[in-house]
Amino acid sequence: MERCPWPKNDGLYIKYHDQEWGEYTGDDKKHFEFLVLESAQAGLSWITILRRRENYREAYSNFDANLVSEYKDDKIQQLINNVGIIRNRRKIEASINNAALFLNLQQEFGSFNNYLLSFTFGKRITNYIEKIENLPPNSMISDRISKDMKRRGFKFLGSTIMYAHLQAVGIINDHLISCFKFNKIKKEGEEILGGIYTDNLVLYNAGIYENNTQN
Repeated sequence: MERCPWPKNDGLYIKYHDQEWGEYTGDDKKHFEFLVLESAQAGLSWITILRRRENYREAYSNFDANLVSEYKDDKIQQLINNVGIIRNRRKIEASINNAALFLNLQQEFGSFNNYLLSFTFGKRITNYIEKIENLPPNSMISDRISKDMKRRGFKFLGSTIMYAHLQAVGIINDHLISCFKFNKIKKEGEEILGGIYTDNLVLYNAGIYENNTQN
């Protein structure tokens, strides 16, 4: 069984790759969980955050956006003193700020998942990538999403982080074509072709980036 090479021999990373990364559920609670973890990741490796994931789950009210949005100074100080998470005041304050804005987007679009899909014509994107070095760090879609979120007041969620988010929650399938997960996740009729990546060149692009101008 062949998988993407980035988990290497790390058991936690392999489990995350095999059971979670790229799986589409459309679940807003999962979206919020990843937004909290990804904003904490800024400047750090993802495995550093994954190893603290359960600590974050306990510290952040099981990733309940309604509860997190109500955190006050005493809770912020409690989080800063929590050795099980990344104790960065700006990131912690950003996560609380983002929780309130996340709830706003749910109200406006019906769900945060709907908000993200509004940038992709309601479809999931499949990229056909041959080599790990061809994995793009961002895209025109993640640029648009992060720009819009920044306009709305979100913090610590730039284009690279939002691209990683789209990969993680399965809106973008960036498993290598040789990986056993690629075809397992790929579902015709629910996706649009993003591009074929080989030798660091994008050989094909279906126009989704250029044509999605309504956002």
